Amino acid sequence: MWIESQYNPLHKHSKTGVNMKSLTFTGDMLPEYNSIYSDEANAFVATLAEEFSPRVAALLEARKVKQAEIDAGELPDFLAETKKIRDGGWSILGVPDDLQDRRVEITGPVDRKMIINALNANVKVFMADFEDSLSPTWQKVAEGQINMRDAVNGTISLDDPKSGKHYELNDDPAVLICRARGLHLPEKHIHLHDQEIPGGLIDFAYYFFHNYKALLAKGSGPYFYIPKLQSHKEARWWADVMDKAEDLVGIERGTIKATVLIETLPAVFEMDEILHEFRDHIVALNCGRWDYIFSYIKTLKSFPDRVLPDRQAVTMNKPFLSAYSRLLIKTCHKRGALAMGGMAAFIPSKDPEENAAVLKRVVGDKTLEAQNGHDGTWVAHPGLADTAMVVLDEYIGEGNANQMSVSRADDAEVTATDLLEPCEGDRTEEGMRANIRIAVQYIEAWIQGNGCVPIYGLMEDAATAEISRSSIWQWIHHGKDLSNGKKITVELFREFMNEEMGTIKGEVGEERFNAGRFDEAAKLMDRFTTSEELADFLTVSAYEYL
Repeated sequence: MWIESQYNPLHKHSKTGVNMKSLTFTGDMLPEYNSIYSDEANAFVATLAEEFSPRVAALLEARKVKQAEIDAGELPDFLAETKKIRDGGWSILGVPDDLQDRRVEITGPVDRKMIINALNANVKVFMADFEDSLSPTWQKVAEGQINMRDAVNGTISLDDPKSGKHYELNDDPAVLICRARGLHLPEKHIHLHDQEIPGGLIDFAYYFFHNYKALLAKGSGPYFYIPKLQSHKEARWWADVMDKAEDLVGIERGTIKATVLIETLPAVFEMDEILHEFRDHIVALNCGRWDYIFSYIKTLKSFPDRVLPDRQAVTMNKPFLSAYSRLLIKTCHKRGALAMGGMAAFIPSKDPEENAAVLKRVVGDKTLEAQNGHDGTWVAHPGLADTAMVVLDEYIGEGNANQMSVSRADDAEVTATDLLEPCEGDRTEEGMRANIRIAVQYIEAWIQGNGCVPIYGLMEDAATAEISRSSIWQWIHHGKDLSNGKKITVELFREFMNEEMGTIKGEVGEERFNAGRFDEAAKLMDRFTTSEELADFLTVSAYEYL
């Protein structure tokens, strides 16, 4: 049992922040933040950070070693040393009642209005995101924890001065799941012994500490989405963190539940192993398709025969993505876990004709997932929830919570070759120019503190911006041609960039353009796209600008 007096946390107030034990805060400690960064919570976080932060460096280094092997020509494959796990007859511990039915989930940042609207939407689950749809400014991270606590307690409300509207929770809100940041991104405003702490550990620990009692009291629990894992050893790290958190507060093993996003190419070869390491805590895997496409580019960046076409052409019916979806379903259902589908990033349109086209695409996308056997899917906007729900209702059927009965046991074996299949499609000038505009606008928004941005009818987050910039890097790196015959070079990219900056200025207006940080965003985009090496994550470099 975790006991406050064990740590005797001493604290002193200073102009720059608060020093708690050895936990140092460099962000402004506003009065409203004190309830989150309390003595007890800080001592809990410091205990976890002291034990688990030092292990992250080795995990990140292992990623580099693995990538170097792939760059040298060794394509990813299933692990020989874990074959017994893949062949074994084990199952996960189980899925709580309120996570059995997840047919439609909505995602978005931990903004107060977003949380209220998402929990009130016609969905089963809201994934509140500290990761790809949040720009992790000190204010956003701190206020996000306040908003999450208020949502759990049912006290969250908002009076919007712009619209004059009042927002509060309905009587039957969706189940809340918190997505923590990936291991690659530290939280630069909180340190332990002057050392960085993974942002994901900060997100997890404060949310868990402040909310586990209230969640359990109302028949739910502390539920998390875990992003960007690349190996079962990283899953082991997270499982150990969850074990320790449970032990510190004296709750039963397996109370904390996790859904893991399979959104990196290395992880798709270790799904059984990830489920096995996480078996006390895990309830589902999710097809994080946008990050997965980015990871396909990044992981196979040295292979000229694996270059992807226009982003718009890389749809879930492409062979390598279809194999990924089917294998995830088969693996999950064999082990008693749910298999979640991916994101529909569309935004409803006010134009009736355009909106009909949007809904048609959403129905097609969700029908493919439901036919494959997914138990649920994601939408980015409440206006798409009803459309997705109709599709999933049809396939799951009345009286059922999910499609766990779809085993796909009779499928042909999904091989490494299937998962690495090259993708056909055109590389167009229009697609390249669109990538530039999307990435620049997203980066500009991100360094301004906004991580979730509507652009050209899609809700863009870090994952889609990653695809946009890495695609062009890949095309330049391998000297590919556009479909109109133009050779893709650094010079061509910069020519297009100059022209598209003018297009962006015309679209957003001169006042917004001049008041923004578009020049900085363009410089970042140029660095990401023309560098000799492909940067792992744009958010790591962009974090310096926050």
